[in-house]
Amino acid sequence: MVVAILSFLAAFLLIAGTGALLLHQQSMVQRISSAINPSKPQRKSVGNVVKDTGALLGSALENLKHVLPTSEKEVSALRTRLERAGIRSAPAVNLFKGSKVLCPLLLIAIAAVTGLQKWNPFLPYIAALIIGFMAPDLWLDWRVKGRQKRIRRSLPDVLDMLVICTEAGLSMDQATARTAAELTGAQPELCDELGIVVLEQRAGRARSDAWKQMAERTGVDSIRSLVSMMVQSEKFGTSIAKTMRTHAETLRVQRIQSLEEQAAKTSVKLVFPLVLFIFPSVFIVTLGPAIIQALESFKNH
Repeated sequence: MVVAILSFLAAFLLIAGTGALLLHQQSMVQRISSAINPSKPQRKSVGNVVKDTGALLGSALENLKHVLPTSEKEVSALRTRLERAGIRSAPAVNLFKGSKVLCPLLLIAIAAVTGLQKWNPFLPYIAALIIGFMAPDLWLDWRVKGRQKRIRRSLPDVLDMLVICTEAGLSMDQATARTAAELTGAQPELCDELGIVVLEQRAGRARSDAWKQMAERTGVDSIRSLVSMMVQSEKFGTSIAKTMRTHAETLRVQRIQSLEEQAAKTSVKLVFPLVLFIFPSVFIVTLGPAIIQALESFKNH
């Protein structure tokens, strides 16, 4: 265990030293260029410094991706999770894999600096390894669930806008583009996905395939059911506007039922705080004086 901890610390120091060396080399190049061209001094603002530091950290994280060997199936699953979280940048997979190595190293360094090993020589480091390795996954799952929840809430309003546009005479493709442009400020997550659908349709992908791809990207069940209803409506020639209006009403009814279910569960959830915290306090307040008087009377006799 000690050898593993020392190896992690050595890797962390090596990465930090490499980053500092690259930053120092970049500053040397800038000073030389400013000395050669004194008429055009290069001044970097705080934003540029932060941007360069972020780029340097990103390159360091990308270099750490080789520490965790992963298969193509795992990379594909990770890319799907990142897309559901709204992260579509090209180096996102490598940065995420690098963070799973960097976070344990940082927590180990914090544990070593703060002196937690005085209580237990192995437990703080083991906890730092486990927490640091699991922290990126927990953060990603939290972001995916939050984004899916916002998409699920915004879907009825977006469907209402689509119904209004289609009933006004626009085609389904035009209505999708208009809805994505109009509701960007109010519902940014779902409008972002609709914008991708519009771009895919302009690139030549079929409408049903574009909407199915959006359902896979988001991972929301209500969007999957909406896509299946739209495909069936287009296949049998029924009105898409009526289909979307019916689905929006169904989603609102489901939302009301979910709220009623949560309200009904409140009485059951209150049993445990009542039993653990309130009832003992009431018992002490009501029966405490009587017990004290009874003990005093027994002492007198």
